[in-house]
Amino acid sequence: MALAVATLRGQQPPPAGGEQSDSFRFRSGVELINVTATVTDASGRFVAGLRQEDFAVYEDNQLQTVTHFNAERVPVSLGIVLDTSGSMAGDKIRAAQAALNRFLYDLLDRGDEMFLYRFSSEPGLLLDWTADRALMSRALGRITANGGTAMYDAVAEAVPLAEEGRHRKKALVVISDGNDTSSRIDVRDVKQVIRESEVMVYAIGIDGDDDSTYRRAPRQPPRIPLPFPPGRGRSAWPPRQPPAIGPRGQGGGWSAGRDDRVNVVALRDMTDDSGGRTEIIRDAGDLNPATASIANELNQQYYLGYAAGGKRDGRWHSIRVEVRRGAYRVRARRGYVAS
Repeated sequence: MALAVATLRGQQPPPAGGEQSDSFRFRSGVELINVTATVTDASGRFVAGLRQEDFAVYEDNQLQTVTHFNAERVPVSLGIVLDTSGSMAGDKIRAAQAALNRFLYDLLDRGDEMFLYRFSSEPGLLLDWTADRALMSRALGRITANGGTAMYDAVAEAVPLAEEGRHRKKALVVISDGNDTSSRIDVRDVKQVIRESEVMVYAIGIDGDDDSTYRRAPRQPPRIPLPFPPGRGRSAWPPRQPPAIGPRGQGGGWSAGRDDRVNVVALRDMTDDSGGRTEIIRDAGDLNPATASIANELNQQYYLGYAAGGKRDGRWHSIRVEVRRGAYRVRARRGYVAS
């Protein structure tokens, strides 16, 4: 899953089986490739007890020598990106608040850190990095739902912030019930931002209709190619044009039309290369088990590291992780951009 090409800033690589100090940082470019792998059996149960020699890691189909390995639970730097558009008003936003509170208090480790982004017609950072659960809970409790859905803009801003996390394992959880209607960039740009990071991206889509998987996306605003200023401020962006939306719903510009339902293909485009995944639920009441499933996964992953080949060609290099014995399924990051 989470992989990065890393530059060691005046330090040695972290010891196998251990977590780096708070001062240890990764950035795209040079010495160490980090891969987090989720291993499950045919029934979807997590497989524990594997050792370093049980794994084979390939880059561009060439077998690599794994030099770093950890099978223990390590702290996570976690970003939460929550849809607060008008379509989330009422039971959905209340269910999301309750599920995320349980996620924070009962399912994550006390050593984890987190931040909170929201998005409606525009994204916004509600709470920067913190390990204070009560502070995060209060920020969640102040959320109201209204406006459109600028999901792509929100994820593109949240990924660079997640990259700043002090822990080696970095993840983003996106919760939404609708298709993007308001972003100034498109899913291709977001996918590129994610590919250039080491952040695992998970998405939970709330969609009550069974044929959601093959839905087309609606017409998007004009595409503004990257690079754009990432992070927490938006003043440098061009003026926002009002999105083309249908009938106004409760709390703002929300269309109840078919095109505003969850775009499962777009969510998977955002999550799958990173080693994360997309889960679609049919009712907001299913947010509790969905978030619990993600927390369970974050708690039971393997870390593998290998020396980079010195490539700085700006190209995508594929990653494949296999388990040498057993009919197991391995989900890990599919590659990295050697920038």
